This record gives sequence, C-alpha cells and structure tokens, in this order.
Amino acid sequence: MIEYKIDVMKALAERGYTANKMRREKILSESTMQRLRNRSDINTKSLNTICVILKCQPSDIFKVIVTDNEKIKYF
Repeated sequence: MIEYKIDVMKALAERGYTANKMRREKILSESTMQRLRNRSDINTKSLNTICVILKCQPSDIFKVIVTDNEKIKYF
C-alpha cells in the first residue's frame, strides 16, 4: 500500500502553487487536486508535474507499506 509522506497540496502552496493558480493555469486538474487532498492514487503524469514543481523525487512524496494481505498475496 502506498502512503503519502507529505501534504502535497500544502507543499505546492508553499512554493506559490495554490489551488486557484493550478486550476487557472491548468497545471493540475481539480480531480487530481481532490485526490491529493484525499491522499488517493494519482497518475504518473501528475506525479511528474508535482516532482518538477517541488524539485523532488517520488520517494520524497510516497512510501510503500506492505500490508498483511499483500504479504499473503505476493510472498
């Protein structure tokens, strides 16, 4: 299971990318921003955009936590 390490919307806002700016300039869609607020899955194109803006790597944003069900299924 993938979990967020940071509040992405807050980190973007700290770099000057508020929800209004991203919506107005079509940087991220409203649905993507809502998924970020809910800490849901996002696509790789959105992840790339976020990493470029925040000057980071995906591992700075996410961490993988292996659940018991995943251990049973995959190990």
